[in-house]
Amino acid sequence: MREIVLDTETTGFEPDEGDRIVEIGAVELLNHMPTGRTYHQYINPQRSMPQGAFEVHGLGDDFLADKPLFRDIAQAFVDFIGDAKLVIHNAAFDMKFLNAELGWVGRPLLPLDQALDTLAIARKRFPGSPASLDALCRRFGIDNTSRTLHGALLDSEILAEVYLELIGGRQPDFALSGQSGQVTGQSNDAWRAKPRATPLPSRLTEDEAAAHAAFVGKLGDDAVWKRFS
Repeated sequence: MREIVLDTETTGFEPDEGDRIVEIGAVELLNHMPTGRTYHQYINPQRSMPQGAFEVHGLGDDFLADKPLFRDIAQAFVDFIGDAKLVIHNAAFDMKFLNAELGWVGRPLLPLDQALDTLAIARKRFPGSPASLDALCRRFGIDNTSRTLHGALLDSEILAEVYLELIGGRQPDFALSGQSGQVTGQSNDAWRAKPRATPLPSRLTEDEAAAHAAFVGKLGDDAVWKRFS
């Protein structure tokens, strides 16, 4: 199963009011495991950056001036995501912007049910608790100290870790289904613990050993302990 953990940065909150995407970051998962493949793109929004948005992500007009327009990167973006499930925190926001940008360049829109909202998952799993990305990092002990500003790729990488914790941790299927010679429940020596090369030293003191021997001696010849002595 292929999934794409995705995040965007924008100039504001409403594409209908002229706000645009300025950054897209995405991380590929296969069977809930990161593959190492990512997508990252800065985008020229063709408008000035409001101060409030700049304070969130630090992407200013000068930095974005020489970046490609969305229409120039649209094909590479849709090729990367394909028909994979899109894992997004507050999916309605990002999907609204992605579909606005796709619509403006005359491309098919993304189905809303292609997105999986981790914000909704977190709120359902931990009702009444903070469900921001930072709050979930604190809950799961995920290091987000490098997140001084919002960044689409960094946030996608962090969200991928959060998502895997939300669904129960990194639990690949061990490839037990569909492989010849593998049967569920079949014994497999590869998964057995190996003997220690050097046995651990006994924690029993000489006095404790002597006391135990004296106790067992009082139990008689049929004592179970004597079978193991």
